[in-house]
Amino acid sequence: MADPSETDRRAQCLAQVTAELESARDLDDVQRIVSTGARALAAADGASFVLRDGDKCAYLDEDAIAPLWKGRRFPMDACISGWVMQEQRPAVVADVLADDRIPQDIYRPTFVRSAAVVPIRPGAPVGAIAVYWGRLHVADIHEIDALRSLAECAATAMPAA
Repeated sequence: MADPSETDRRAQCLAQVTAELESARDLDDVQRIVSTGARALAAADGASFVLRDGDKCAYLDEDAIAPLWKGRRFPMDACISGWVMQEQRPAVVADVLADDRIPQDIYRPTFVRSAAVVPIRPGAPVGAIAVYWGRLHVADIHEIDALRSLAECAATAMPAA
């Protein structure tokens, strides 16, 4: 069962991020708000906003304790965000060093030990929101649900392509 104070914290955080997204002027604003909001929502050490770019995942923004992948592109089939978009469902990665969906050469030199990723527009994903922890952590259903809610808000706030 979820800690009531943590549930309240998540609800307040989601309400604040939703309000900020309502006033987003462009995709840059959406990216920044979502990255910062996702990190706070999940009490994570980092978060990334990822968009699908053809057969690549474009890491457009991040909010993290150390630089990760902002500005980089990875093949859809060699990236957990790509997996999430292709499978159209969230991924919970308890240990990045023990999950075959994780490109070890990219993750090994980072602080990341655990992750959770949700698609943006699950029926036809255009992107993903990823959160990371520097310790072993298994994202629970409450964290995934909160991130899914954020992804819905992000999808609504994104300018039409």
